[in-house]
Amino acid sequence: MGNTFKTAFLLTSLTLLLLAIGRAFGGQNGMLLALGIAAVTNFVAYFFSDKIALATYRAQPVTREQLPRVYEVVERMTQRIGLPMPKIYVIPTDSPNAFATGRNPAHASVAVTEGILNLLNDEELAGVLAHELGHVNNRDILISSIAATIAGAITFLSRFGFFFGGDDRDERRGGGIGALLMLILAPIAAMLIQLAVSRSREYQADATGAHFTGNPYALASALAKLDAYSKRMPLVATPSTAHLFIVQPFLGMSLGSLFSTHPPIAKRIERLTGRPAEFQQ
Repeated sequence: MGNTFKTAFLLTSLTLLLLAIGRAFGGQNGMLLALGIAAVTNFVAYFFSDKIALATYRAQPVTREQLPRVYEVVERMTQRIGLPMPKIYVIPTDSPNAFATGRNPAHASVAVTEGILNLLNDEELAGVLAHELGHVNNRDILISSIAATIAGAITFLSRFGFFFGGDDRDERRGGGIGALLMLILAPIAAMLIQLAVSRSREYQADATGAHFTGNPYALASALAKLDAYSKRMPLVATPSTAHLFIVQPFLGMSLGSLFSTHPPIAKRIERLTGRPAEFQQ
């Protein structure tokens, strides 16, 4: 029930933001155009957000024969906890990371990078896959995927409006300022949507994943490795999809923890192991 409300809230937020952007750039006609865009984007966000996220990172589907190491772990866990088997994808990058997406457990996908397969041992990989199945089990994946689509749409429209809006001479003063304001505010609004759905969910998925494997230390060890290696070989992600990944990817800019879509790795490890962060390693 809570997640249904959150999904409706996100889709409503998208509609209202698009209407505001439409009004700022085109008055009444702009609002009508934005309403049409909102209807299409809401539909796409609900039914195709997972495919968009997978396509963004050129994720390729793999068979059991191609990746038995992942299939065996995921099959064992899904059978034990009563989840349908998700589709498995591999992202062609050496940067270690992973994410889950889909509108419900019956339409779920788990994507892992080539880098994570090379970096982690079997127990650590099982911890990461359990974390991603935790997102599926906790029904996070639809909300996270929709947030990605919404954030991407808002960011795109703010730029579209900046370049094509504000030409009307009657609104020369207000339109130019409005366009500039939207260029600044829309990405911040998009980021706020991500923050609203991300941080607590990562803690929850960590806890669920640790419960599934019975080995919180393996996931803690995986997070420590992912944190270190993803900084050396950063995965360049779009701000609208960064919150999907198990560890924060590289966004091309440093805005401090205010704009971080993930809790600090040290805090996540501390929660998993019950030991203060300063004594980790």
